[in-house]
Amino acid sequence: AGTHGKTTTTSMIAEILMHADADPTISVGGILESIQSNIRVGRSDVFLIEACEYTNSFHEFYPRYSVILNVEEDHMDFFHDIGEIRESFNRFAKNTHPDGALFIGGEIPERDVVTRDLPCEVVTYGFDEAYDYYPVDIEYDDHGRASFTPVERGEALERIVLSVPGRHNIGNALAAIGVARRMGIPMDSIVSGLRDFGGAKRRFEYKGTYNGAVVIDDYAHHPTEIAASLDAARDYPHERLIVVFQPHTYTRTKAFLTDFADVLSRADLVIMAKIYAAREDDIYGVSSDDVRRLIEERGTQALYIDTFEGIEDYLKKNLVNGDLLITMGAGDVVKVGEEILS
Repeated sequence: AGTHGKTTTTSMIAEILMHADADPTISVGGILESIQSNIRVGRSDVFLIEACEYTNSFHEFYPRYSVILNVEEDHMDFFHDIGEIRESFNRFAKNTHPDGALFIGGEIPERDVVTRDLPCEVVTYGFDEAYDYYPVDIEYDDHGRASFTPVERGEALERIVLSVPGRHNIGNALAAIGVARRMGIPMDSIVSGLRDFGGAKRRFEYKGTYNGAVVIDDYAHHPTEIAASLDAARDYPHERLIVVFQPHTYTRTKAFLTDFADVLSRADLVIMAKIYAAREDDIYGVSSDDVRRLIEERGTQALYIDTFEGIEDYLKKNLVNGDLLITMGAGDVVKVGEEILS
């Protein structure tokens, strides 16, 4: 569970379990390439599931091992504030079996609220040696994919090589390593599973090239997710970074209006698509053009084009060799890149 990173981390653990021949049942919130589905039905007693905090639905699970990647403001059409979100995650954590363990990101603000009065062991991970799991000797290849040595309570483990880019995926991998180690998975299965995990669909997914420009699609729809994806893009070869961003829901756009502008301003050009309404009506007095205006105030070129056809026409005329195009958002913005490539 967590505000973001759930699908990737669940998928990493899934790959490790399959490499270890654990024959797990898997339910993940995206398409995992190795099974070409979001569901796998296994024959063992291992059940791995991605859990979401929206409407407190994850309170219905009683896991032996639980993972909380991060706790941030989101789904503000349901939660009142960050305090209520932390209490919700604490309730989820309390469902962990007393003989099990909670694996939790060490950098989570006010982590003690989330871990208060738990019946199980609490295991931390992060980028500081104060945590139970942390990385050392981090290196990146020319596409931003990391290799590192994980340290488990002061003891160095076998080196890990990831096939997905970005610093944030080191953290996701540490969570996966911690769970697998507690389950008794051999280290060679952990190493090979993480090496062979090439990413879930719509998670910094390479789609192809158009006129020499690389096209990537990414599900990021929360400011922290966007920041992580753009950090990964920084290490990907390019001369100009272009982001087509489709905000997801009016309430999220209104709640994170300035945050969206701040993180998207890291690109060279931002094209704002119309807000993807999902379950909501347009009654909140906010639009993608509001985000565009704030981005331009921060000195980054930004456009608002209200149809996919208009965005596609613009890109076909303006994409050049050396551009890195990312279609970004939790709606149907993936169609923009796919249409160009077709």
